[in-house]
Amino acid sequence: MSLDRRVFAVALAAALVAPAALSQTAWPSKPIRLVVPYPPGGFTDVTARLVAQKLQERLGQPVVVDNRPGANGIIGVDAVAKAAPDGYTFGVVIAAYAANTTLYPKLPYDAHKDLAAVSLIGISPLIAAVSNDAPFKTARELVDHARRNPGKVSFASSGNGSAAHLTTELLKAQTGTYMVHIPYRGAAAALTDLMGGQVSLFFDAASGLINPGKAGKVRLIGVASDKRLPAAPDVPTFAEQGIPNFTGSTWAGMLAPAGTPKDIVKRVADEVARIVRQDDVRARLEGMGTIPVGNSPEEFERFIAAETTKWGDVIRRAKVTAD
Repeated sequence: MSLDRRVFAVALAAALVAPAALSQTAWPSKPIRLVVPYPPGGFTDVTARLVAQKLQERLGQPVVVDNRPGANGIIGVDAVAKAAPDGYTFGVVIAAYAANTTLYPKLPYDAHKDLAAVSLIGISPLIAAVSNDAPFKTARELVDHARRNPGKVSFASSGNGSAAHLTTELLKAQTGTYMVHIPYRGAAAALTDLMGGQVSLFFDAASGLINPGKAGKVRLIGVASDKRLPAAPDVPTFAEQGIPNFTGSTWAGMLAPAGTPKDIVKRVADEVARIVRQDDVRARLEGMGTIPVGNSPEEFERFIAAETTKWGDVIRRAKVTAD
């Protein structure tokens, strides 16, 4: 090979390698935006801020939480989907992200083409809470009562298509019961009416129900998981009460705009995995009733696909529609 050709070959190889090397060495060089599609203070926001603080420490750049609530998370997710894929915008989504694919026929983004999975932060199995004056004190008693009295049990949710709504629809389908859905605009309003006895049943993340349960304002009767939660060790699973294979949860995971350099996506996924395994973070998550995960982009992508299928089936069978 002539000298000129060798020089050209070396230059070409350097040009091909440069973008990946650049993203690894120069990133991050400015603040990172972390979009949260829900208001401050809730499960998604608290989880996102916990991870953002640790990411900031590890990456050496500010990680700024940007709350973009509305439309069951769609507004915030759309902001992530339409952001520049340069590694400076990420988003944190929950189970509604998977359900929305079926719930809304026309989304402003394509979940398969416009967004990339980064890492599943953690899974928060839902807990069933009942009002103190409800005529049932266990999950088994709830199911038996609902079977004997179709349409007489009302259940609250934080909105049509929410994890609380779909988990209860799944329970109805698996147990052959009929209960009446009362949707609310948010978990706080649903919990208020549960405590007041206006509704009988409400599923929610443990973070929202543990304290009211401890205070005696509601009764916690079952965890929709295959294991008890460290944050609520006295609350048995539904399986322990003779209702097998019933699970429902919300979860928090990070996404990036499609096209974000893969080495950056992997770096963030690796950092999330390290963060959720830190003793203080793990303790905080478990105290909220969340099981830390921290997996790879490929694993999180498969998880989203499974959740989309699971809740899509529930939505179609129960004929759930958006507000």
